[in-house]
Amino acid sequence: MPAPRARLTVDLDALAANHAVLRRLAGAAEVAPVVKADGYGLGAGPVARRLWAEGARSFFVARLEEGEALRAELGEPRPARIFVLDGATAGAAPRLAGARLLPALNSPAQVEAFAAYARAQRSTSGALPCALHVDTGMHRLGLTLDELQVLAAAPDRLHGLDIQLLMSHLACADQEEHRLNAQQAGRFKAALALLPGVAASLANTGGVFLGPAFHHQLVRPGIGLYGGGPFGAAHPQLEPVATLAAPILQVRAISEGETVGYGAAFTADRAHRVAIVAAGYADGVLRSSAGRGRAWIGGAHRAILGRISMDLMAIDVTGCEDARPGALVELLGPHVTVDAAAEAAGTASYEVLTRLGHRAERVYLGDGT
Repeated sequence: MPAPRARLTVDLDALAANHAVLRRLAGAAEVAPVVKADGYGLGAGPVARRLWAEGARSFFVARLEEGEALRAELGEPRPARIFVLDGATAGAAPRLAGARLLPALNSPAQVEAFAAYARAQRSTSGALPCALHVDTGMHRLGLTLDELQVLAAAPDRLHGLDIQLLMSHLACADQEEHRLNAQQAGRFKAALALLPGVAASLANTGGVFLGPAFHHQLVRPGIGLYGGGPFGAAHPQLEPVATLAAPILQVRAISEGETVGYGAAFTADRAHRVAIVAAGYADGVLRSSAGRGRAWIGGAHRAILGRISMDLMAIDVTGCEDARPGALVELLGPHVTVDAAAEAAGTASYEVLTRLGHRAERVYLGDGT
């Protein structure tokens, strides 16, 4: 009999359904899934293969190594465009070209280095495909508008590059009415005027839901594919993709005044039945959700009691007849949505998913081959 442990179920059919929702909303724009951080913690290989089967032909990752791994996962039969958001960092050009990856060039130095490599290789490889990333107000990565203007006025500096995309990133797309959304859209329009005819991309998941003015030729949804809502709360059109469940190891009774867990962080104000569950922060249950988070068993939400430890956690199962050793408790899923878990932990749904550990058994539903 296998030892009890947490189980992470990834529903690739739900992933495909979310992709279909985003495709409908995006209209004529290409939907290019973001599969960085190992597919938001759910497995970039199975996720990307299923999305390829659903029609996705372009993908975004953050790191060069992620791009190389994804190219290997997809294999030669799937000639996807894979964009690397870090760009062409120092010395990376040969590896980018070797794996047929498209860097999102973020600075004049990256443009210069990748263009120089492209020109040196032009006799064998021709122009190298890439994207240009312009900052329109997030002040993270990206060329300034002034730097883009200088490059556009000196096309020799771009010689050797096949610029397939001009992109920017929205800072506040999860807040529909934030003034920066319209401000960034206006700045991006000015950037596009400098490179007429180049395809454009501005929208992440929130941007897709903001409407056609943000869509351009390509959108880059991430969290929405994996079941997270575009505006920080569960969205009725998007299905949960990840379900984390763990078995109860022991059920115990405690009396008024007794405490639970490290630091005696919970003190009972009455008699309780307490279930000890085989999951903790090593499995991706965020420690910061202690005292505010909820689990699901017996048709109801149950409070998390005391501190979450590395391997174990306690939940209040007073009055729950289904709570017995071996019974599974839902810690993330259709009843404990990724957005609700994030709110309880004081964080974002992105962190909830990417913190999921690899100790849990992984089960994929739907074809990710």
